[in-house]
Amino acid sequence: SVVYLQIEAEVQRRKELIHKSEERRAIISKCYKPKHPEVYTLQDSFLAPEFLEIVRFCTSPGADLQGLLSHLESFSDKRIYRLPVFTEEFCQAFVDELENFKQSDMPKGRPNTMNNYGVLLNELGMDEPFLTPLRERLLPVTALLYPELGGACLDSHKAFVVKYSLHEDLDLSSHYDNAEVTLNVSLGKEFTEGNLYFGDFSQDPTPVPKYIEVEHVGGRGLLHRGGQIHGALPIASGERWNLIVWMRSSAIRNQLCPMCRRKPQLVEAEGFGDGFTEPPGEEEQPQTVDLCALG
Repeated sequence: SVVYLQIEAEVQRRKELIHKSEERRAIISKCYKPKHPEVYTLQDSFLAPEFLEIVRFCTSPGADLQGLLSHLESFSDKRIYRLPVFTEEFCQAFVDELENFKQSDMPKGRPNTMNNYGVLLNELGMDEPFLTPLRERLLPVTALLYPELGGACLDSHKAFVVKYSLHEDLDLSSHYDNAEVTLNVSLGKEFTEGNLYFGDFSQDPTPVPKYIEVEHVGGRGLLHRGGQIHGALPIASGERWNLIVWMRSSAIRNQLCPMCRRKPQLVEAEGFGDGFTEPPGEEEQPQTVDLCALG
């Protein structure tokens, strides 16, 4: 049938994604000249002082969830939290760098199946020097907020920047993420409207879901469960850039794929793939170190 052929074509496209992404990454690495090379390596000076303070609190003796919540903004009972992440200066330099890349003649991949405009940050070579240390910085925070989702051992990620503007993507329909925990940071620029909205947790749907709206605040990030159904309302003017980091715990997803809710069947991938790991064979060492105690 036509539907079967469409599914087959999509499966094939997805199998080729990683290979094509690697090809683009190699070309970009060789040919692209960054405008702000400093933004590619995470530095403490990029991070809001309050972010560093929150991480310090979470690593202090006796840190607990109640104490952490006094440092964060919470939204309803959906376990959505807002915290300062980056300085305004970093956000401006980062967006300027992304615009420079977008205007270059470098090959560009789509961030995901729903966003057409944006940048896959692994293709820019930002995984190891920027995103891995950012994810690791967040572990003490996510360990307290989301222990049952492997918050203490988020050991891989997929990160991209999405852009919304009047002549490109205006909004984002309702979905959930291929992630245990998602970080969504507003980078600017000037825009009106375009709030995020959140409904049910995907594994706990109700007949009449209650939605809440959350505004973007420049430099601040929202942490939420990947399975929290959410979307973005249309912007009314300007343009909006957001950094999205899908953070994944192999200890959790190796048991059950978060998208199909089945035991995962794996195909080999370069880089982090979708965050699953092979159980170690007789001779092999595990690819990632499991630091989790998921009692």
